[in-house]
Amino acid sequence: MMIRPTRFASNPMTAVSNRFQGRSTASPDEQQLLAVEEFDGLVNVLRSSGIDVVVIDDTHEPHTPDSIFPNNWISLHADGRVVLYPMEAENRRTERRTDVIEKLDNELGFQVSEIVDLTGHERAAHFLEGTGSMVLDRSNRVAYASLSSRTQLDPLGDFAQRMDYDVVAFDAVDGEGVPIYHTNVLMNVGEKLAVICDAAIPREEQREAVLTRLRETGHEIMNLTYAQLEAFAGNMLELRNADGERVIAMSQQAHESLSKEQLQLLEANGQVVTAPIDNIEMSAGGSVRCMLAEIHLPRQ
Repeated sequence: MMIRPTRFASNPMTAVSNRFQGRSTASPDEQQLLAVEEFDGLVNVLRSSGIDVVVIDDTHEPHTPDSIFPNNWISLHADGRVVLYPMEAENRRTERRTDVIEKLDNELGFQVSEIVDLTGHERAAHFLEGTGSMVLDRSNRVAYASLSSRTQLDPLGDFAQRMDYDVVAFDAVDGEGVPIYHTNVLMNVGEKLAVICDAAIPREEQREAVLTRLRETGHEIMNLTYAQLEAFAGNMLELRNADGERVIAMSQQAHESLSKEQLQLLEANGQVVTAPIDNIEMSAGGSVRCMLAEIHLPRQ
């Protein structure tokens, strides 16, 4: 599922914790025009690869400049449950839309059995921003989580208990020692291949705990450099197309940052698809994975 933006722009309410954003010199109107063009290009690339993409238009009001990143407010699970998440920025909380869930359930043929609402944690200023805050290994029911102002232990534990996940929590920092705002910036876990900037986990015991768990669950590990992290190479996502084949989606910038050997490893794991989304990345500090909310719901 992807949300087509209506009033996309760099969000001042998220700038403090997201050092990847605010790099565009374009005006808000220009950012929106470019974002729609990039969004549509990514949708076309995914559909050409056999991915079934559900596109839902954002609403003009309220103003939700980050609505293009739905994976932060919702996750959709194979047992029919839908999880809603507590968001740090107040203007991101209005991205949560019951009409989107109703459309999936009533119009698009998916089965929603229960809504797991974690948003009450906002009252205590505790946040967990969906599959940005957590990288989920759904097959093995492991949630990897880099702790930050947007990823905190209380809601993380609540998610784990209610959704029956084990948690591997750790600290991670960028090249300047600043906490990384979302876990999906530094790692992705596919069915057989895990991609991670393990250098971003400074504490050796935490780093080894993450790598050990990945190996125990049968994953081959591809390491990223800090420069590749900065290019959003960690923000890729492994999908399945209509034929059941693995498709690995990432931005053009991320793709261009990878070495020949890394690309060969990815291509051996699945079809690699890319799209240029430089404006979205520079303006909002998120990339392809952030734009995709995977639909694991059962069909009716």
